[in-house]
Amino acid sequence: MPRKRRTAEQIIALLRQAEVELAQGQTVGEICRRLAVSEASFYRWRSEYGGLKVDQARRLKELERENARLKRAVAELTLDKQILKEAAEGNF
Repeated sequence: MPRKRRTAEQIIALLRQAEVELAQGQTVGEICRRLAVSEASFYRWRSEYGGLKVDQARRLKELERENARLKRAVAELTLDKQILKEAAEGNF
């Protein structure tokens, strides 16, 4: 079975629906089967997106992308610095 990718908006909608059903007395297993997700995914989503609104989730993803970009930039600059330091010392 191919893996489905859901957007943050879809996940938040599913979590809200699941919370309503949990309040009505359904079990997590029943809800997960109906939503076609594993219980592990459900709990992971709930820990990551629980309580977030759609605009907050978008902002979270945007910040995660920016953080990844900045980490790559720092790694590249650190490597460049090490190369220049070795070249200045004459250890090449």
